[in-house]
Order: sequence, then structure tokens, then C-alpha cells
Amino acid sequence: MTEHADPRYRALDSWDSETALRAIWESQIAAVASIGAALPVIAGTVEAALPRLRAGGRLVYAGAGTSIRIAVQDGTELGPTFNWPETRTHYLIAGGPAALSRGIEGAEDDTDAARAQVAQAEIGALDVVLGLAASGRTPFTIAAVQAARQAGALTVGMSCNRGARLLEVADHGILIETGAEVVAGSTRMKAGTAQKVVLNMISTQIMVRLGHVHDGLMVDMRPQNQKLRARACEMVMRIADVTAAQAQAALEAGDWRVKPAVLIAMGANAEEAGALLDQSGGVLRPAIAALRS
Repeated sequence: MTEHADPRYRALDSWDSETALRAIWESQIAAVASIGAALPVIAGTVEAALPRLRAGGRLVYAGAGTSIRIAVQDGTELGPTFNWPETRTHYLIAGGPAALSRGIEGAEDDTDAARAQVAQAEIGALDVVLGLAASGRTPFTIAAVQAARQAGALTVGMSCNRGARLLEVADHGILIETGAEVVAGSTRMKAGTAQKVVLNMISTQIMVRLGHVHDGLMVDMRPQNQKLRARACEMVMRIADVTAAQAQAALEAGDWRVKPAVLIAMGANAEEAGALLDQSGGVLRPAIAALRS
């Protein structure tokens, strides 16, 4: 369906820009709306991933073309936003890293390369592998997911076409029926938008459940510039209910990490803050409760 030509857009090239842009905009809205039907499966995927990631597993993204480029964007943002270790994010890329910036002819059909990348990455039982393909029939992605599943990893397949092979070979198949594109077959549009939104949802909820978010705040972010240091200070002020000067002092004592700084601002010393967070598995809410008790 993603490659079908929709007769509604047959005269697209003859429309004025505002009319054409409205059609494209409406198609993007429809793409996001199509995700709703998949929410139960997406939630199940998150819950299945958590035990493996809590045990030290990696988030692994697999795909070709637009799909893997979107996936790399999602994965690379987890480090600065949630302090997710870059060593625990991996990519299985059809055509290799060069394919992120240019098309590599025949890469998406290379199943041997997919299996070789899975083996080289030593994908195993703790890993969570997210395979993306709008069509759901990309040979590289299917082979990567199959090999990862055989290696014991939890596998997820995401496709925009019902009955796609990718959905069948994965432990969890996420179907997002975005339908035909405004420009026939250009899955960088509706399908790409839907894939990015679903990846945002999955990775963000995983990080929330792993304790990297408190009161809707990204308390594990890396304050690597002045803007982010100011944001860190605001977070400590809000959570610990202290002044800006107290928050600044706590952050300095806590090596500019928000979670320890909150506990320090509430009366713990740096060593006690570290111990409380160790006991709570790095989750701030129970650490605060333990400090108060």
C-alpha cells in the first residue's frame, strides 16, 4: 500500500503551492493518527524490552535508507538527553555508515551483510533489536531481525504494510498503516513520519521507565553548555525547592549531575546521595523518599 499511487494526487504537479502543501500537511496528520491502532502493541514492546535493558542490554536499530536514517537520529539523541551510554546503542545499517548520507546501490538486498553485522556486533539475549522498513519486505532488515532473534535478542519489526514479512519474523510486529503517499512510493514522507513518531514513543517511554525522567524532567541529561547548566539549576530548584544559589552549589558538589544534586540540596552529602541512588537503582523518586524517611 505504501507504494501505491493515490488518484487524489494525480494532478499534484499542476496545483498551486498552498493547495499542494495543504495536501502534504494533511497526509502527515493522517500518518500520525494511524499510530493510534498500534498503541497496545507498542506498549507491549516497551514492557518486553525493559527487563533486558535493566540487565545491561543494548538498543539496536536495523534498517535501510530512510528507515535507518530516522533510527540513527532517535538513537543518537538518547545520550545527551537521558545519559544513555553510547556503548549501549548500536546500528545495523544496510550499506554501512556511508549509507546514512548517500544511497548505496543494492545495499538493502544484501542479506549476507545483515547477518555479518549481527554476528560482528555480538547481538545476544540482553539486546533489543528494532527493525524498520516501511514496506516490511526489505531483505537486509528481515535478515538482520531473523539473525538477531536466532541469537536470543528481543526483536521488533515495524512496517506500514499489513501482512509484511518483517512483522512475521519479529517477536513483536508493529503495524502502522499509513497508506499511499502523496508522491507515490516516497516513504520518506508519511511512512517516515510515522516511524519517527513511534521510535520517539518507544525510546522515550523506555527511558521514563528506566528512571531517567522525574516529574516530566530529563534529570539525567548531560549539562554540557551554559543553556543546559541553567536548565539543570532550574530542575534542582524545582524538585528540591531551593534557591538558585543552593541549586548551583549542589550541582557543583554533585559533579553537575542533577539527581545527586537534588539529594544534596535536600540535605545529603555527595557520598550519601550516591548511595541512595545506588539503592534505588538510579531512580530519583524512591531515593528522595528514602532520604526523607
